[in-house]
Amino acid sequence: MKKYNVGVMGATGAVGQQMIKVLAERNFPVGELRCLASERSEGKTLSTPFGEIVIRKTCETAFDGLDIVLGASENDIAEAMAPHIKAAGAVFVDNSSAFRLCDDVPLVVPEINPEDVKWNNGIISNPNCTTIISLVAVNAINKLSKIKAMYASSYQATSGAGAAGPIEMYDQSGKILAARAAGGEGNSYGADIEPKVFQYQIAYNVIPQIGGFGENLYSSEEMKLQNEGRKIMHLPELNVSCTCVRVPVERSHAVSIDVITEDILDLDDVRAAVAEAPGAKLYDEPNSKIYPMPILTSNQDIVFVGRIRKDLVNDHGINLWCCGDQVRKGAATNAVQIAELLITE
Repeated sequence: MKKYNVGVMGATGAVGQQMIKVLAERNFPVGELRCLASERSEGKTLSTPFGEIVIRKTCETAFDGLDIVLGASENDIAEAMAPHIKAAGAVFVDNSSAFRLCDDVPLVVPEINPEDVKWNNGIISNPNCTTIISLVAVNAINKLSKIKAMYASSYQATSGAGAAGPIEMYDQSGKILAARAAGGEGNSYGADIEPKVFQYQIAYNVIPQIGGFGENLYSSEEMKLQNEGRKIMHLPELNVSCTCVRVPVERSHAVSIDVITEDILDLDDVRAAVAEAPGAKLYDEPNSKIYPMPILTSNQDIVFVGRIRKDLVNDHGINLWCCGDQVRKGAATNAVQIAELLITE
């Protein structure tokens, strides 16, 4: 089997580490694995399934000889390095949001629009994690009848803010429990809480803001499901009204979605379609308390879909609840799946 030289940019971060793990799990034919990170990590050794690898600094000359670069870096780094990745002859599969809405850059969820990989010009974007999880859940419905609109609320885990998110949550929780045991009163029982990763205390709380607010009063994170969904599903007129909430969960995002379709659909047909959908698992026996939850969907790549029911307001509406691991399927695994498409063209 032909081997491919793969670079992982941002290799020391949570998503970069997961990309390396997924490459090994899926038996991607890696020749050389090149781990790239910031200057402060240069020269350190990273233990990987491919052996001990010395980290190189991310710079203009770091991509020579690579076939594919998986990006797990911030927008500014992705934008600065993209021309050099392309000049080296590699294809850049980028997890940042820098190129997602560029007309000449495919935005791909392999279970939905794998054919879009073919028209890449050296860059392919990985969608937002909530977008991936949501669209894998509703794609089967779109095949039954065109989706016209969606109402969605996401409940996003603390690890979506990076490795420091869960640490802050557990640290705050420990302080609050200790203060409560000591007889403290009032909010947080008087514990000394200083939020750093999140705007407010996240332990025992929910925060209805992820990203900055625009003129329409929707946050940047909330607009991604509409803007990216239009491109991925080839539905340019899709409208999405979304609310994104940070919740005190370590891993795996959950999304409540009300899908409005052109035709009135039968629930049995919807359930059958979801059960057959690539990347999705029908997990829907509410009378037996079987429904998706973050604790069930973490550390794996399938999007669980349940609580499927008719909208009581709109005859064309279908309500569902889905959960998926935002670090894996929402980021790392989706990127590796895109790389797999590249080598099987």
